Amino acid sequence: MELKPPNNTCKRVLLSGFTLCLLLVTKPTSAIEIHADPEVKVENGTSGTLRCTFKSNEVVSSATTVTWSFQSNQPDNQFSKAPYVIFYFYNGKGVPGQDEFKDRVQFIGDINKRDASIQLSPAHFSDNGTYFCDVKNPPDVQGTHARTELVVVLRGSLPQNNTAIMVGAVCGALFLLVLIAVAACIVMRVLHNRHDYEGCTSLESVSSQAPQPRKKAESSLEGSRCTSPSGPLQGPVIYAQLDHSGSKNSFHKKEPVVYADIRKN
Repeated sequence: MELKPPNNTCKRVLLSGFTLCLLLVTKPTSAIEIHADPEVKVENGTSGTLRCTFKSNEVVSSATTVTWSFQSNQPDNQFSKAPYVIFYFYNGKGVPGQDEFKDRVQFIGDINKRDASIQLSPAHFSDNGTYFCDVKNPPDVQGTHARTELVVVLRGSLPQNNTAIMVGAVCGALFLLVLIAVAACIVMRVLHNRHDYEGCTSLESVSSQAPQPRKKAESSLEGSRCTSPSGPLQGPVIYAQLDHSGSKNSFHKKEPVVYADIRKN
């Protein structure tokens, strides 16, 4: 009795091995992630920015494409039935879509930075609806597009941007501090100069008053000089009384009288 090989089992083994080889050799395709703002409010007649960014494991190239579509939420609008392409970006260039958005949509993103944002200017009430952003970065082409709800409101109904107010307040405070610092430096310099000037005047007054005692001393010396004789100093003067009778025989001599006069300086 002959044994037949199990053909079905061999086929299954071969198919499993082939599938395993394909899984090991072939690189799995990763899904691209696309993100956008859930809702954007803009005043009628002004500019509105629709932001869209993406994450991809592949290198961005000229084959990367960006597609923006719009579907109106107004039943009587021509774009309410299905999304319509309003902007297409490919090979580094933007291609306008529908005529209603042809001159109002501008690409402001940077593909190399994974930014696919657009700007709508000016915005109209008919632009209310849903905007879809879809990015393909071959071979990373699988992913779900992002969506943004655009709400166009009356002009002046949105609150003012607090960022500009805060920046202005900070700049004003810094400018005020600079003015205060400059004023303080000027006041300190003026006070310092005034102090130096008062010091100089006090020194001058002291120097003008200091020689006065010397003058008094000189004047006293001059007074003493005036009272003293102007001639040369004399020593003691002696007076003698002699006999002048003229008698030759008599040699009698009177008793001498001496007067001493000692003059002081």
